Parts: sequence; C-alpha cells; structure tokens
Amino acid sequence: PMMTKVSCKNARTAQVTRAVAKDVTDLVGNTPLVKLNKIPGEEGAVANVYAKLESMEPMASVKDRIGRSMILEAEKAGKITPGKTVLVEPTSGNTGIALAFIAAARGYKLILTMPESMSIERRMVLRAMGADVVLTPKANGMGGALAKAEELVASTPDAYQLQQFANPDNPKAHYTTTGPEITSQLEKTDVFVSGIGTGGTITGTGQYLKEQNPDTYIVAVEPAESAVLSGGKPGPHPIQGIGAGFVPPVLNTEIYDEVVQVSGPDAMEMARRLSTEEGILCGISSGAAVVAALKMAKKTEFAGKNIVVIIPSFGERYLTTAMFETLRKEAYDMPTADLPS
Repeated sequence: PMMTKVSCKNARTAQVTRAVAKDVTDLVGNTPLVKLNKIPGEEGAVANVYAKLESMEPMASVKDRIGRSMILEAEKAGKITPGKTVLVEPTSGNTGIALAFIAAARGYKLILTMPESMSIERRMVLRAMGADVVLTPKANGMGGALAKAEELVASTPDAYQLQQFANPDNPKAHYTTTGPEITSQLEKTDVFVSGIGTGGTITGTGQYLKEQNPDTYIVAVEPAESAVLSGGKPGPHPIQGIGAGFVPPVLNTEIYDEVVQVSGPDAMEMARRLSTEEGILCGISSGAAVVAALKMAKKTEFAGKNIVVIIPSFGERYLTTAMFETLRKEAYDMPTADLPS
C-alpha cells in the first residue's frame, strides 16, 4: 500500500494550551466563545452576538461546572466521603449527569430524582454513568423531584443532598470560572443573556461581569408558559432545564436588569435554526436564550455592542423530544438505497 504523507509545507501548527488532566474533573470549563453570523444577520441585529458553548463541556452541559464545584467543595469541607456517602439530588437531567460523571470518577453512589417528562436520553445517560434514577410525576414538575429527594435523604443511611437550588457553591462556580473566562475571551461584554434553572449561572457570572463593568446589562430568560420570575403562575413547559416553577434560593433576583419570556415552540424553532444555519447543535434552552439575545441585539441602544449568550447544552440529548419529532420520523422511515448492479 502507498503511504501518503500529509503535505506540511508552510502549515502552522496549532498552539496546544491544555496540559494533561489528572482526571475528568480537570476537564470542566474553558469552553469556547463563538460569534453567531447568519441568524443575527437575518434577524436584523445591530449588535454582535457571541455564544458561550457550554455544550462543549465533558458531559455536554453547563451543569458540569456546578457538579464539579458542589462535590469537590463538599469533600473539602468534610461533609461527604467517597465510598461512604450516598449523594441524592433532584434534577431536570443535566445536573444529574454532571454529578454522575464526577461521582463515577470519585467513587460515590448517586441517587437522582427527576420528573418523568425529561428526555429518555437523560435517563439512559444517567444509568450509563452508574447512577440510580427515581422518576417523579410530570404534573409536579421540579417541585415533585425536590420533595422525593428530601424523602430519600431522610430514609437513606449516609445520604447527603448537595441542593443545587440552594447551594452557594453553584453560583460560586460561575463567579470563579464562567465570568473570568468570558472576560478573558472578549474585551468588553455589554449584555449577558442566560436562562434560569437554578439561577446559578446568571447569579455568579452576572456578579463577576458587573464587578468588571457595572454597566453590563443582564438578561434573564424564562419560559412564557411558566413565567414565575415575571410574576406569573408556574406551569408545564417543554424547555427542559429552565423554569423550575419557583424562585430558587440561589438566584440573586437583583442581578438581572430584565426578564425575557420565550415560548417552547419559539425556543425549539431557534435551536433547530442554530443547527442548520450556524452549525451549532444545541438543546431547547439554548434556543430560548438565543431568542432573547436576538431581541436585545435588535435594540438601537445596543448597536455595535457585544452580547454574550450561554448555550447550556448539546443537542444530541434532545433527539427524542418534540424538538426533533419530524426528523425522528424521517430517520426511522428512511429508505435504504439500491447499489448499482
């Protein structure tokens, strides 16, 4: 066989910045920031829109940051011990997955409570990582998963609940990593847009960005169908991971300047467009965040300014959801071509 050598004349080698990680916990963070081009152009944006790809975390969501932070900080404080403590946590999926990969690496047993309405991928990934999953009724939303987790903590020996909705190590992870990363990636961030699940991302990142520049305009995103932060009633909605249906204790409600409501269908439509028009395969809440970012990007007062929007998770975790219903049917019904005779 012929050996073909790559032609390397005048080729510049990429700078390798990352040292060898001692274990998977070292892989969290340092996600890329990418400019959105086509969609802002089509939507008549006058500001620059940059997407922070948390979909490129080791387990493909922003929650890897808090999974790492909550477990390692609790360990340091002597609250939990590998091989002994049973971690119990309510999750809409991605926090559970983040805890599961850290728990696997560090030797914890993990039990997660999750609403039955979350995608089947979430259940499968959690089981693949060795976590136990207890499903709670869809009608009760995240509140139901919280109640079940508390019951399990009470009845399980050596159980410990990290409490993502109330744990200060959640926003702290974003204050110490997400915020500084954005500041080092972009000279000036004028607007910061983030969906609110626990509120950790917006609370920690928002505080850091406002300390660097008090004029940073911070935008919270919530589902139109469950607009609790805007004073509305909680309700079922398809934007997995945001809109818990209550105001989380961890959320600093003073940090944001505006709340934008986005409907489930609009979020899904934008997430699908991000795949086909920007080449960014992301989840439903990413679509919601970009809808809100574009709303800001069209405002004349933000002309020429920089908007940073969080892309919280990778799209492959949503293949079985309503977002890809049409494509799923198409994929299952796809014919096999005949080969030339």
